[in-house]
Amino acid sequence: MKTILVTGCAGFIGSNFVPYFLNKYSDVRLINLDLLTYAGDMDNLRDAPQDERHIFVQGDICDRSLVESLFAQYDIRGVIHFAAESHVDNSIKNPGVFVQTNVNGTFTLLDVAYKTWMEKPFVYKAGYDGCRFHHISTDEVYGTLSDDPSDLFTESTPYAPNSPYSASKAGSDMIVRSYHHTYGMNTVITNCSNNYGPKQHNEKLIPTVIRKALAGENIPVYGDGKNIRDWLYVLDHCKGIDIVYHTGRSGEVYNIGGRNERSNNQIVDRICTLLDTMKPRDDHKSYKEQITYVEDRAGHDRRYAIDATKLETELGWRAEETFDTGIIKTIEWYLKKYKTSEK
Repeated sequence: MKTILVTGCAGFIGSNFVPYFLNKYSDVRLINLDLLTYAGDMDNLRDAPQDERHIFVQGDICDRSLVESLFAQYDIRGVIHFAAESHVDNSIKNPGVFVQTNVNGTFTLLDVAYKTWMEKPFVYKAGYDGCRFHHISTDEVYGTLSDDPSDLFTESTPYAPNSPYSASKAGSDMIVRSYHHTYGMNTVITNCSNNYGPKQHNEKLIPTVIRKALAGENIPVYGDGKNIRDWLYVLDHCKGIDIVYHTGRSGEVYNIGGRNERSNNQIVDRICTLLDTMKPRDDHKSYKEQITYVEDRAGHDRRYAIDATKLETELGWRAEETFDTGIIKTIEWYLKKYKTSEK
Protein backbone atom coordinates (compact mmCIF):
# COMPACT_ATOMS: atom_id res chain seq x y z
CA MET A 1 0.00 0.00 0.00
CA LYS A 2 1.55 3.29 -1.13
CA THR A 3 1.60 6.02 1.52
CA ILE A 4 1.15 9.66 0.54
CA LEU A 5 1.49 12.65 2.84
CA VAL A 6 -1.32 15.15 2.27
CA THR A 7 -1.17 18.49 4.06
CA GLY A 8 -3.92 20.86 5.14
CA CYS A 9 -6.70 18.38 4.46
CA ALA A 10 -9.01 19.53 7.22
CA GLY A 11 -9.49 22.66 5.14
CA PHE A 12 -11.75 23.29 2.19
CA ILE A 13 -10.09 21.75 -0.87
CA GLY A 14 -8.17 19.06 0.98
CA SER A 15 -11.22 17.76 2.83
CA ASN A 16 -13.00 17.34 -0.49
CA PHE A 17 -9.93 15.64 -1.96
CA VAL A 18 -9.42 13.01 0.77
CA PRO A 19 -12.75 11.15 0.42
CA TYR A 20 -12.64 11.43 -3.37
CA PHE A 21 -9.10 10.01 -3.54
CA LEU A 22 -9.54 7.22 -1.00
CA ASN A 23 -12.83 6.09 -2.51
CA LYS A 24 -11.16 5.88 -5.92
CA TYR A 25 -7.93 4.15 -4.88
CA SER A 26 -8.06 1.17 -2.51
CA ASP A 27 -4.27 0.66 -2.47
CA VAL A 28 -3.35 4.09 -1.07
CA ARG A 29 -2.92 5.31 2.51
CA LEU A 30 -3.05 9.03 3.28
CA ILE A 31 -1.25 10.64 6.21
CA ASN A 32 -3.15 13.89 6.74
CA LEU A 33 -1.00 16.57 8.42
CA ASP A 34 -2.95 19.65 9.48
CA LEU A 35 -2.33 22.25 12.18
CA LEU A 36 -6.08 22.83 12.64
CA THR A 37 -5.89 26.60 12.54
CA TYR A 38 -9.16 28.55 12.32
CA ALA A 39 -9.64 27.38 8.69
CA GLY A 40 -9.33 23.67 9.53
CA ASP A 41 -12.24 21.67 10.92
CA MET A 42 -12.36 17.95 11.68
CA ASP A 43 -16.08 17.98 10.82
CA ASN A 44 -14.98 18.50 7.22
CA LEU A 45 -13.56 14.96 7.25
CA ARG A 46 -16.67 13.16 8.47
CA ASP A 47 -17.31 11.77 4.98
CA ALA A 48 -13.75 10.45 4.61
CA PRO A 49 -13.18 6.71 5.09
CA GLN A 50 -12.67 6.01 8.78
CA ASP A 51 -10.08 3.26 8.54
CA GLU A 52 -6.33 2.64 8.54
CA ARG A 53 -6.00 4.20 5.10
CA HIS A 54 -6.54 7.69 6.53
CA ILE A 55 -4.36 8.72 9.47
CA PHE A 56 -4.80 12.22 10.83
CA VAL A 57 -1.86 14.00 12.50
CA GLN A 58 -2.26 17.43 14.04
CA GLY A 59 0.92 19.39 13.50
CA ASP A 60 2.77 22.16 11.71
CA ILE A 61 4.36 21.74 8.28
CA CYS A 62 7.11 24.08 9.52
CA ASP A 63 8.05 21.58 12.25
CA ARG A 64 10.95 19.80 10.57
CA SER A 65 11.41 17.15 13.24
CA LEU A 66 7.74 16.19 12.98
CA VAL A 67 7.85 16.03 9.19
CA GLU A 68 11.01 13.91 9.30
CA SER A 69 9.41 11.53 11.79
CA LEU A 70 6.35 11.08 9.56
CA PHE A 71 8.50 10.27 6.54
CA ALA A 72 10.43 7.71 8.58
CA GLN A 73 7.47 6.15 10.41
CA TYR A 74 5.16 5.80 7.41
CA ASP A 75 7.66 5.44 4.54
CA ILE A 76 6.15 8.37 2.66
CA ARG A 77 6.36 7.89 -1.12
CA GLY A 78 4.48 10.99 -2.28
CA VAL A 79 3.38 14.42 -1.11
CA ILE A 80 0.27 16.34 -2.15
CA HIS A 81 0.66 19.73 -0.54
CA PHE A 82 -2.53 21.74 0.09
CA ALA A 83 -1.64 23.43 3.38
CA ALA A 84 -1.50 27.21 3.14
CA GLU A 85 -2.70 30.43 4.61
CA SER A 86 -5.03 31.56 1.83
CA HIS A 87 -7.28 34.49 2.73
CA VAL A 88 -6.05 37.66 1.01
CA ASP A 89 -7.60 40.01 3.57
CA ASN A 90 -5.71 38.24 6.36
CA SER A 91 -2.45 38.46 4.43
CA ILE A 92 -2.81 42.23 4.27
CA LYS A 93 -3.21 42.40 8.04
CA ASN A 94 -0.56 39.83 8.96
CA PRO A 95 1.78 38.98 6.07
CA GLY A 96 4.41 37.30 8.28
CA VAL A 97 2.16 34.31 8.95
CA PHE A 98 1.76 33.79 5.21
CA VAL A 99 5.48 33.85 4.56
CA GLN A 100 6.12 31.45 7.43
CA THR A 101 3.51 28.88 6.42
CA ASN A 102 3.47 29.17 2.65
CA VAL A 103 7.17 29.70 1.99
CA ASN A 104 9.01 28.15 4.94
CA GLY A 105 6.48 25.34 5.36
CA THR A 106 6.73 24.37 1.70
CA PHE A 107 10.53 24.44 1.90
CA THR A 108 10.49 22.16 4.95
CA LEU A 109 8.27 19.57 3.29
CA LEU A 110 10.21 19.72 0.05
CA ASP A 111 13.63 19.46 1.64
CA VAL A 112 12.67 16.54 3.88
CA ALA A 113 11.20 14.72 0.88
CA TYR A 114 14.34 15.38 -1.15
CA LYS A 115 16.69 14.12 1.55
CA THR A 116 14.51 11.06 2.18
CA TRP A 117 14.10 10.04 -1.46
CA MET A 118 17.39 11.09 -3.08
CA GLU A 119 21.03 10.31 -2.29
CA LYS A 120 22.37 13.16 -4.40
CA PRO A 121 21.12 15.42 -7.22
CA PHE A 122 19.39 13.52 -10.04
CA VAL A 123 19.73 10.13 -8.30
CA TYR A 124 16.84 8.54 -6.43
CA LYS A 125 17.56 5.96 -3.75
CA ALA A 126 16.81 2.36 -4.60
CA GLY A 127 13.08 1.75 -4.33
CA TYR A 128 12.16 5.44 -4.33
CA ASP A 129 11.76 5.91 -8.08
CA GLY A 130 8.40 7.48 -8.84
CA CYS A 131 8.11 9.40 -5.58
CA ARG A 132 6.50 12.74 -6.40
CA PHE A 133 5.94 16.12 -4.74
CA HIS A 134 2.76 17.85 -5.94
CA HIS A 135 2.43 21.49 -4.93
CA ILE A 136 -1.04 23.07 -5.01
CA SER A 137 -0.94 26.77 -5.90
CA THR A 138 -3.11 29.57 -7.24
CA ASP A 139 -3.69 31.71 -10.32
CA GLU A 140 -3.15 34.77 -8.12
CA VAL A 141 0.61 34.40 -8.59
CA TYR A 142 0.15 35.77 -12.12
CA GLY A 143 -1.24 39.11 -11.00
CA THR A 144 -4.13 40.69 -12.86
CA LEU A 145 -5.46 40.59 -16.42
CA SER A 146 -6.92 43.17 -18.77
CA ASP A 147 -10.63 43.24 -19.62
CA ASP A 148 -9.91 41.60 -22.99
CA PRO A 149 -11.64 38.15 -22.91
CA SER A 150 -8.78 36.67 -24.93
CA ASP A 151 -6.28 37.67 -22.24
CA LEU A 152 -5.82 34.51 -20.14
CA PHE A 153 -3.30 33.08 -17.70
CA THR A 154 -1.21 30.31 -19.21
CA GLU A 155 1.62 28.30 -17.71
CA SER A 156 4.10 30.68 -19.35
CA THR A 157 2.52 33.87 -17.96
CA PRO A 158 5.15 35.79 -15.93
CA TYR A 159 4.57 35.93 -12.20
CA ALA A 160 3.38 39.32 -10.90
CA PRO A 161 1.80 38.80 -7.46
CA ASN A 162 0.08 41.83 -5.95
CA SER A 163 -0.84 40.74 -2.40
CA PRO A 164 1.22 39.23 0.41
CA TYR A 165 -0.80 36.02 -0.04
CA SER A 166 -0.06 35.69 -3.77
CA ALA A 167 3.56 36.72 -3.22
CA SER A 168 4.00 33.97 -0.63
CA LYS A 169 2.49 31.41 -3.00
CA ALA A 170 4.72 32.64 -5.83
CA GLY A 171 7.70 32.17 -3.54
CA SER A 172 6.69 28.62 -2.68
CA ASP A 173 6.17 27.82 -6.37
CA MET A 174 9.70 29.00 -7.12
CA ILE A 175 11.19 26.85 -4.37
CA VAL A 176 9.43 23.77 -5.76
CA ARG A 177 10.61 24.64 -9.26
CA SER A 178 14.19 25.00 -8.02
CA TYR A 179 14.24 21.52 -6.48
CA HIS A 180 13.33 20.03 -9.83
CA HIS A 181 15.87 22.00 -11.84
CA THR A 182 18.68 21.87 -9.27
CA TYR A 183 18.27 18.35 -7.88
CA GLY A 184 16.15 16.56 -10.46
CA MET A 185 13.35 16.02 -7.97
CA ASN A 186 10.06 14.72 -9.35
CA THR A 187 7.78 17.71 -8.79
CA VAL A 188 4.60 19.08 -10.34
CA ILE A 189 2.77 22.34 -9.65
CA THR A 190 -0.89 23.12 -10.27
CA ASN A 191 -2.24 26.67 -10.25
CA CYS A 192 -5.99 26.77 -9.81
CA SER A 193 -8.64 29.43 -10.26
CA ASN A 194 -11.14 30.40 -7.53
CA ASN A 195 -12.63 27.29 -5.95
CA TYR A 196 -16.16 27.05 -4.61
CA GLY A 197 -18.35 24.26 -3.27
CA PRO A 198 -19.12 22.39 -0.03
CA LYS A 199 -17.04 22.95 3.11
CA GLN A 200 -15.57 26.32 2.13
CA HIS A 201 -14.72 28.57 5.07
CA ASN A 202 -17.17 31.33 5.97
CA GLU A 203 -14.63 34.07 5.20
CA LYS A 204 -14.75 33.42 1.43
CA LEU A 205 -17.09 35.25 -0.95
CA ILE A 206 -19.72 32.64 -1.79
CA PRO A 207 -20.21 31.31 1.77
CA THR A 208 -20.33 34.91 3.00
CA VAL A 209 -23.07 35.83 0.54
CA ILE A 210 -25.17 32.79 1.46
CA ARG A 211 -24.67 33.21 5.21
CA LYS A 212 -25.36 36.95 5.25
CA ALA A 213 -28.40 36.56 3.03
CA LEU A 214 -29.98 33.90 5.23
CA ALA A 215 -29.20 35.90 8.38
CA GLY A 216 -30.96 38.98 6.98
CA GLU A 217 -27.73 40.99 7.11
CA ASN A 218 -26.10 43.27 4.57
CA ILE A 219 -24.31 41.33 1.81
CA PRO A 220 -20.96 43.13 1.39
CA VAL A 221 -19.46 43.57 -2.09
CA TYR A 222 -16.02 45.14 -2.47
CA GLY A 223 -15.72 48.29 -4.61
CA ASP A 224 -17.95 48.35 -7.68
CA GLY A 225 -18.35 44.55 -7.76
CA LYS A 226 -16.88 44.30 -11.25
CA ASN A 227 -13.83 42.26 -10.28
CA ILE A 228 -13.85 39.05 -12.33
CA ARG A 229 -12.75 35.56 -11.30
CA ASP A 230 -12.74 32.19 -13.04
CA TRP A 231 -14.78 29.86 -10.82
CA LEU A 232 -13.86 26.18 -10.41
CA TYR A 233 -16.05 23.66 -8.62
CA VAL A 234 -13.97 22.02 -5.91
CA LEU A 235 -14.54 18.41 -6.99
CA ASP A 236 -13.43 19.28 -10.53
CA HIS A 237 -10.26 20.67 -8.97
CA CYS A 238 -9.73 17.46 -6.98
CA LYS A 239 -10.04 15.41 -10.15
CA GLY A 240 -7.51 17.66 -11.86
CA ILE A 241 -5.05 17.20 -8.99
CA ASP A 242 -5.52 13.43 -9.20
CA ILE A 243 -4.74 13.39 -12.92
CA VAL A 244 -1.70 15.66 -12.63
CA TYR A 245 -0.29 13.76 -9.65
CA HIS A 246 -0.51 10.45 -11.49
CA THR A 247 0.21 11.39 -15.10
CA GLY A 248 1.66 14.91 -15.27
CA ARG A 249 5.18 15.35 -16.59
CA SER A 250 7.86 15.89 -13.98
CA GLY A 251 8.88 19.52 -13.55
CA GLU A 252 5.78 20.82 -15.30
CA VAL A 253 3.15 23.35 -14.25
CA TYR A 254 -0.53 22.78 -15.06
CA ASN A 255 -3.24 25.42 -14.74
CA ILE A 256 -6.66 24.21 -13.58
CA GLY A 257 -9.57 26.51 -14.39
CA GLY A 258 -13.30 26.14 -14.81
CA ARG A 259 -13.78 28.44 -17.81
CA ASN A 260 -16.49 30.10 -15.73
CA GLU A 261 -15.67 33.80 -15.61
CA ARG A 262 -18.06 35.80 -13.47
CA SER A 263 -17.89 39.24 -11.86
CA ASN A 264 -18.60 39.53 -8.16
CA ASN A 265 -21.82 41.32 -9.09
CA GLN A 266 -22.89 38.34 -11.20
CA ILE A 267 -22.01 35.90 -8.43
CA VAL A 268 -24.00 37.77 -5.79
CA ASP A 269 -26.94 38.35 -8.12
CA ARG A 270 -27.11 34.66 -9.09
CA ILE A 271 -26.95 33.44 -5.48
CA CYS A 272 -29.68 35.86 -4.43
CA THR A 273 -31.88 34.81 -7.35
CA LEU A 274 -31.50 31.14 -6.49
CA LEU A 275 -32.12 31.74 -2.78
CA ASP A 276 -35.30 33.64 -3.66
CA THR A 277 -36.62 30.32 -4.98
CA MET A 278 -34.80 27.77 -2.81
CA LYS A 279 -35.23 29.57 0.53
CA PRO A 280 -37.55 32.60 0.14
CA ARG A 281 -37.41 35.41 2.66
CA ASP A 282 -40.30 35.50 5.12
CA ASP A 283 -41.38 38.87 3.69
CA HIS A 284 -41.14 37.47 0.13
CA LYS A 285 -38.79 40.26 -0.93
CA SER A 286 -35.61 39.51 -2.86
CA TYR A 287 -32.33 38.91 -1.10
CA LYS A 288 -30.87 41.41 -3.58
CA GLU A 289 -32.19 44.17 -1.32
CA GLN A 290 -29.46 43.22 1.17
CA ILE A 291 -26.57 43.87 -1.25
CA THR A 292 -24.30 46.62 0.05
CA TYR A 293 -21.16 47.99 -1.59
CA VAL A 294 -18.20 48.53 0.74
CA GLU A 295 -14.74 50.05 0.43
CA ASP A 296 -12.50 48.04 -1.87
CA ARG A 297 -9.59 46.14 -0.34
CA ALA A 298 -5.97 47.06 -1.01
CA GLY A 299 -4.30 45.37 -3.98
CA HIS A 300 -7.57 43.94 -5.27
CA ASP A 301 -6.75 42.41 -8.68
CA ARG A 302 -9.32 43.23 -11.34
CA ARG A 303 -9.56 40.03 -13.33
CA TYR A 304 -8.31 36.42 -13.26
CA ALA A 305 -9.00 33.85 -15.97
CA ILE A 306 -7.19 30.59 -16.66
CA ASP A 307 -6.46 28.91 -19.97
CA ALA A 308 -6.59 25.20 -19.06
CA THR A 309 -5.75 24.03 -22.58
CA LYS A 310 -2.51 22.32 -21.53
CA LEU A 311 -4.25 20.18 -18.91
CA GLU A 312 -7.18 19.46 -21.21
CA THR A 313 -5.17 18.45 -24.26
CA GLU A 314 -2.17 16.78 -22.60
CA LEU A 315 -3.89 14.89 -19.77
CA GLY A 316 -7.54 14.81 -20.86
CA TRP A 317 -9.04 16.69 -17.90
CA ARG A 318 -12.29 18.61 -18.33
CA ALA A 319 -14.31 20.59 -15.80
CA GLU A 320 -17.60 18.74 -15.42
CA GLU A 321 -19.56 21.45 -13.62
CA THR A 322 -20.71 24.70 -15.14
CA PHE A 323 -21.11 27.55 -12.70
CA ASP A 324 -24.90 27.19 -12.91
CA THR A 325 -24.83 23.52 -11.92
CA GLY A 326 -22.08 23.90 -9.33
CA ILE A 327 -23.60 26.86 -7.52
CA ILE A 328 -26.91 25.03 -7.05
CA LYS A 329 -25.08 22.10 -5.44
CA THR A 330 -23.16 24.55 -3.27
CA ILE A 331 -26.24 26.40 -2.06
CA GLU A 332 -28.03 23.12 -1.34
CA TRP A 333 -25.09 22.02 0.81
CA TYR A 334 -25.09 25.25 2.84
CA LEU A 335 -28.85 25.22 3.28
CA LYS A 336 -28.59 21.71 4.68
CA LYS A 337 -25.68 22.75 6.91
CA TYR A 338 -27.52 25.71 8.41
CA LYS A 339 -30.73 23.72 8.83
CA THR A 340 -28.82 21.05 10.73
CA SER A 341 -27.08 23.63 12.95
CA GLU A 342 -30.45 25.09 13.96
CA LYS A 343 -31.62 21.81 15.49
